Parts: sequence; C-alpha cells; structure tokens
Amino acid sequence: MNKEIFRLAIPNIISNITVPLLGMADLAILGHLDSEKYLGAIALGGTIFNVIYWSFGFLRMGTSGFVSQAYGKKDNLRISAVLSHSVLIALLGGLVLIILQYPIQKISFYLLTGSDEVKNLAMQYFYIRIFAAPATLSLYALNGWFTGMQDAKTPMFLAIVVNILNIAFNFFFVYGLDLKSDGVAWGTLLAQYGGLFLGAWFIIKKYPLHIKNILLPFKVNIELMKKLFKVNKDIFIRTLVLITVISFFTIKSAAVSDRILAVNTILLQYLLLFSFIMDGFAYAAEALAGKYYGAKNAQLLSKMIRYVFLWGAGMSFVFTILYLFFNDKILLLLTNNSLIIEKAQAYLFWVSLIPLTGFAGFLWDGIYIGTTASKLMRNTMLISALVFYFPVYYLFVNELDNHALWLAMILFLAARGISQTVFSRKAITGYVHSS
Repeated sequence: MNKEIFRLAIPNIISNITVPLLGMADLAILGHLDSEKYLGAIALGGTIFNVIYWSFGFLRMGTSGFVSQAYGKKDNLRISAVLSHSVLIALLGGLVLIILQYPIQKISFYLLTGSDEVKNLAMQYFYIRIFAAPATLSLYALNGWFTGMQDAKTPMFLAIVVNILNIAFNFFFVYGLDLKSDGVAWGTLLAQYGGLFLGAWFIIKKYPLHIKNILLPFKVNIELMKKLFKVNKDIFIRTLVLITVISFFTIKSAAVSDRILAVNTILLQYLLLFSFIMDGFAYAAEALAGKYYGAKNAQLLSKMIRYVFLWGAGMSFVFTILYLFFNDKILLLLTNNSLIIEKAQAYLFWVSLIPLTGFAGFLWDGIYIGTTASKLMRNTMLISALVFYFPVYYLFVNELDNHALWLAMILFLAARGISQTVFSRKAITGYVHSS
C-alpha cells in the first residue's frame, strides 16, 4: 500500500511545485524590464484568472472521482464516456468564458485597484489570455482523467512541459518581440494549447481503447451529464466558499494596514508550501479511494485511509517542527524587508499550527473526491466557514485585531478536518449515491 501511495503522491508533489516556479519565472522576466507597471499588469490579470480557473477546479476533481470508480469496476465504456463528456464540458465552459469576456473584464477591474496605466496593460493581458480558456479547462479534465486512471506520471510530465514551453515563449515574446506583459499572455496561451495537444497525444498513444470508444458514433449520455453536473455543482460551491475565505483574509489584512497585508501575504506562503506536500498525498488518496470504492473493496479502502493518514500525520509533525524551530530562516527566504520580518514575529505562532490543524482536511478532500461524496464535501466546507471562520473573526476582531484573522483561519482548517472525519463514514458507504 505504501508503494501505491508514493507512486501516485510523488509525481503530484512535483507537479504542484512547478506552479510557483512558473510564477517566479514570469516575475523574473518582467522584473528585469525598465518599469514595474508590467509586473503590476500580470499581478492584476493573473488574479482574475486565478479566481476563474480555481472556480473551475471541479473539472479535475469530478472527473477524477468518476474515472477512478469506473477503473475499480473495470468499466472501460464508462471511463471513455467520462473522458469525452468532461472534455466537452471543459470546451463549452471555455467558450462561454470567451463569449462573456467583456462583462467579466468590467466586473473584475471594477473590483481591482491599480493605476490607470497598470489597469490598461492588465486589460490587454486579459483579452489575450482569455482565449486560452478552452485549453486550460480541458487540461483540468485531462489531468483528472489521468489521475483517475492511476496515472500520476503523465500529469507530472504535462505540467513540466507546459511550464517549460511557457517560459520559452515568454522569453521569445518579451525579449525577442518586445511585447512586455502582452508577451507573457501570449506565452501562456500558446503553452496551454501545446499542453492540450500533448495531453491528447498521450491518450492516443497510451489509451487507444478509449480513443476507439470515443470515436464510435458519439451520443451525449444525459444521465452521465446530470451526474457530472450534480457532483461538479457541489464541488464548485465548495471551491467558491474556499475562495471567499482566502479573499476575505486578504481584504481584511489590507483594511488593517499595508504592512499587515504584506506580513499576512508572506505568512500565507507557509500554508501554500505545506499544501504542495499534502495535495500530493490527497491526489493519491482520491485515485486509490475511487478505485477501491468502485471495486467495492472496503478492506483495501480502509487500509489505504489508515496508511495515508499515518503519512499525513508524519508529514504534519515534520512541518510543525520545521515551522517552530526554523521559522526565522524560512521568513528570510521569503523577504529581506526588516520591517516586515519584525512585524511578522508576532504571528509566527499561528503558522506553526497550520500543519497539525490542516493536514486532515487536505487528505479527506482527496478521499471525498474519490468516492464522489461532493455533497458532504460541500457541507463540511460551509460548516467550517459559516460556523467557525466568519463568526470567530467578528467575535474577536475588536480585541485581537490581526490575531483574530489567524485564529479564524486555524479554526477553519481544524473544523474542516474534524467535520470531514465525523461525516467520513457516510462518505465511504454509498450514502451520497443514494441521496
């Protein structure tokens, strides 16, 4: 079982790490230009796409759950159908985003702040990159499909190639054609379509049976589409709540002061770093949970959950020690601003609580996705946000100020893990499918 967990976890951890590396590469490319306005442009434009694409994360999660269960049942026709229908939903979703680009732009830039020059550059960035939406969303569906097929190496390879293409295109457009922030948008657009074509090529080469099934006279399976939309709707609501929680944290940080905003933004990187590792194990859990759930093998499902939680608890202990005793050194890696470092000292205690309070929620997310327990996943997120996060902040903000934000965040993380543990029996017994 350990071998199976790590076979799936390690490639996903590597895939996760490529995401911030690409962001750093983009910043480095534009950071060497003659004006900071280009950095501001991709910061604003990138924020819009982060929110949009994070909202569409259900395409990966929902696809993974259905495919892993069909894989466990050895139902090849179902596996092929989920692939074709998920990609269809992704392409339609991307097309809708392109059609609605003007109202999306108007709403987004109404909410975002920045100088007129930076906003104009960010709009140009937005109007180029929006045409990558069909490819980006289709890659979500493909990555979910590969994960459900117990194939973690292909998404890892795709992530690496897409990021290499992105960096290469960025250099060409920014320095070769002098397109500045527009060049980064063009680089991202071409890299996403390159990744989509490569993903399709992998399916053709590695899974010809499913290509054959798809190429049969295609007919939309209304029942499957309903199930996909039902699960994806719940995951979308869950993700929207999570986006609201993170956005609220940032907005309230900015309301205190610019320095607190900078401090909290830096300290949130500790959560991001921990999530890279835990998400790797969560993706392994979702693939294996779906497989064993689909095969109706309760013994292996329970064994996998025990093993993945042992590894999760072990990693959370390691990160707790790391954050307790080396937090100053980590902080110096993230910033050399002495004022931010001095201010952050008061909140480092909260950071050390992130691993122990957060690891269970990450792992249960994977298990709930694998068993397509999306309704319970949605409900536990709502409980954690509405019963703990927001009430705790408003109860203590007058007395604790910025500490209230961190107290609310830690209780939110803990509430996710505890509530998911409480409902876990329902999530793995077929309750969701009968409700």
